[in-house]
Order: sequence, then structure tokens, then C-alpha cells
Amino acid sequence: MHDIRTIRDNPQAFDAAMARRGLSGVSAEVLAMDEARRAAILKAETEQAEANKAAKAIGAAKASGNEAEFERLRAEVADKKKQIAALNDEAKELDAKMTDYLMGLPNVMADDVPDGADEDENVEIRRWGTPRVFDFTPREHYDIPAVQDGLDFEVAAKLSGSRFAVMSGAVARVHRALAQFMLDTHVEENGLTETITPVLVREEMMYGTGQLPKFGEDSYKTTNGWWLIPTAEVTLTNIVNGLVVDADYLPRRYVAHTQCFRSEAGSAGKDTAGMLRQHQFEKVEMVSVTAPDASEAEHARMTRCAEDILERLGLPYRTVTLCSGDTGFGARRTHDIEVWLPGQDTYREISSVSTTGDFQARRMNARYRPEAGAKPEFVHTLNGSGLAVGRCLIAVLENGQEADGSVTLPEAIRPYLGGKSRISAEGEMA
Repeated sequence: MHDIRTIRDNPQAFDAAMARRGLSGVSAEVLAMDEARRAAILKAETEQAEANKAAKAIGAAKASGNEAEFERLRAEVADKKKQIAALNDEAKELDAKMTDYLMGLPNVMADDVPDGADEDENVEIRRWGTPRVFDFTPREHYDIPAVQDGLDFEVAAKLSGSRFAVMSGAVARVHRALAQFMLDTHVEENGLTETITPVLVREEMMYGTGQLPKFGEDSYKTTNGWWLIPTAEVTLTNIVNGLVVDADYLPRRYVAHTQCFRSEAGSAGKDTAGMLRQHQFEKVEMVSVTAPDASEAEHARMTRCAEDILERLGLPYRTVTLCSGDTGFGARRTHDIEVWLPGQDTYREISSVSTTGDFQARRMNARYRPEAGAKPEFVHTLNGSGLAVGRCLIAVLENGQEADGSVTLPEAIRPYLGGKSRISAEGEMA
């Protein structure tokens, strides 16, 4: 959410920031609502002052025996009370309208975010690893013989419909091992605090991190008003919702492995083959809460945490900075990490690491005191996948596939598999 004072002080700068998001004339609309709201408040205060003055005069009229003046003043005070109540209601309605409007506006992007229309204009920062040269045509994950018995889309469709998968046997074990490996690395080496959170949240939590009101169609809501989380960013970030913490509380670094749920309403017909884009999936999510002067360094640190997982697994990747046309609603800047998928002969996103500045903190009213007795300031929040487990499984299977239909597994996860190093063409751990 945005600070109305910032928009009042420099509407041109705010309009320029929103123009990078493809929006125009935003400040005029916000300031018109703000002016109407402030006018209603001022008129209510003026009426209240006059009512107070008349109320004092009632006593004097009563004492002097001027019954006519007493009745006139009493009627005037009653009338002004009605006017004040109506003006206060009007001010509240205008304030709610303005808040709703501001809630629907995207974050101001960092100055160094490159301009561009869409993902084709994202800017590559670096690459790691060299894609393997196969002496056969590599298959997509769902066509690898080692995988086919352990990845069942027909049964999933019977149970739940499209964009679900049933994993079993060796495939399920590798999926679990990847999640465990990610968690252990982030906790033991990257200093994150492992956290278990609910996957059902109150509506205000979705507002806090920016999933609502704009993107409600992309998530699932239960009949009693809870929302299924699209990512643990929602729960982990909202841990500080409504808090004022001391400076030594920061930074807070969390990691959680959760089920995630997305209706993918805005992605109809996209990536429907295999398990690349699912309604239900698992993710190891990182969230950091920092002081404002630490958030830039934290963004770089979190990006490296995600990249390191891929390096340990021996999976080639590239890291890009998203351009203005591809940067998400709540982000000031986003680094996408894209893993190499030989079955598709391209890089595909496996992690987005974003800094939001104080955008989410304002929505959540999450603040800290820079020093004892100081005025509270808004914290900064960051989030990133560390990593999407299903997509990591796809990358492991496709990069490790062999000509005979088996899959060689990364050394990093073998300790989680009892030392097993491959999935045979028949789908057995070996």
C-alpha cells in the first residue's frame, strides 16, 4: 500500500512510477478522493465546534430564563449532531473507498528495474553450469521410462480433475528428499528458522501480502471465509502483522515447506502438460523481515541461497532481473532463477526472489523502533522460493535421464535416499 502523504507531496513522481506499471492519471484520482475525505472531516470538525459553542450557550439561556432561546439552541445542537454523524459517515466511506483504491495499486519499482514490456525483455545477470550434451534426444519428465509408473495424471484426474498429479514409489521418494535437502541446507547453513504454518488463512492475511483484492480469482476460498495459501509467503510474512518490534528483533529469516494452492485462473491453457503448472504443489519458501537499510543486501543474500540449492544439485541455471512489464504486483524488484530443462530445451522459472520494500509492511502495519523511544518505522519484507519442489523434481529427472530410460540422481540428495543413486528404467530405486 502507498502513503497518501507521499502522493500529496509529489504527485508527478508517483504518476511516473505508476506509468512504468502501465497506469496513468493515478494521482489525480487518489487526490480527488483524499480532498473529498478531508473536506468532509473539516466540515464535521467545524460543525462540532459550533455545536459545542451552542451547547455552552444553552446553559446561559436556561439560567436567564430565556425559554425561546433555550429551545432554539437545543434544536440547533440536535440538528448539528445529525449533520456531524452524517459527515463522519461520509468521511468513513470516502476513506474506505480511497483505501480500497490504494490497495489495488501495485508497488513502486526500484529505479534499477529495467524497462520492458514482458518476459522477453528481462535482463540476464548470470549463468551457472553448462547444459549437458545428450547422445540421444532427451525426453520431458513425464515421458522418461523411469518416471512413468510413479507419476500418474489419469488417477489424479479421476480424483481431482486436471492439473493434479499422483506420485508414488521412487518418484515420491525423490520429491520428498529434495524438500528435506532444501530445508536442511537453509536451516543449517543459511541461518533460516524452520517454521510450520497453517495453509488456511483469514482474508486480511491475503490483503496483507497483496494477494487481495486484485488476485482473488487466482486463489481458492473456502465456504467459511478462509483462503488456501498460494505460497507460504502469506503466512510467514504476516507473522509480523500488526507488530511493533525492537531493532534487535531484526532481521527475521524464516523458511517453510508447505502445500500451496493456485487456481491459475489467469493461466488457462498454459503449461498443461506434465506437472510444471499445478493447482496443488509444494514449495520451500524463504521470507525475510529487515530494517530498511538492510533490505538491498538481503535481496542479494536470498537470491544466492536459492541459487546455491541448484548448484549443489548440479542443475544449470540462469538468473534474470525482471523488467517493468514482468515485475509482480507487490515487488520493487524481482530476480527470477530459471533452471535448464533439457526436455524442453530451455530455461524455466524455478524461483522468484523479490524485495517489496515497505509495501507489504504498510498493508500489515508492521513496524520496528530503530532505537529505544524512537518513533516506529515500517519494516521491509522479502520473499523467495528456495525452491519450488515439483519443478526441482522435473529438473532433476530431465537432467539426470539416461539413454536406457533410467535416471541418475544428484549426489546431494543420495543421503536422504539411503545411498541410492538412480531410478532404474523400471521405476525402482537402485
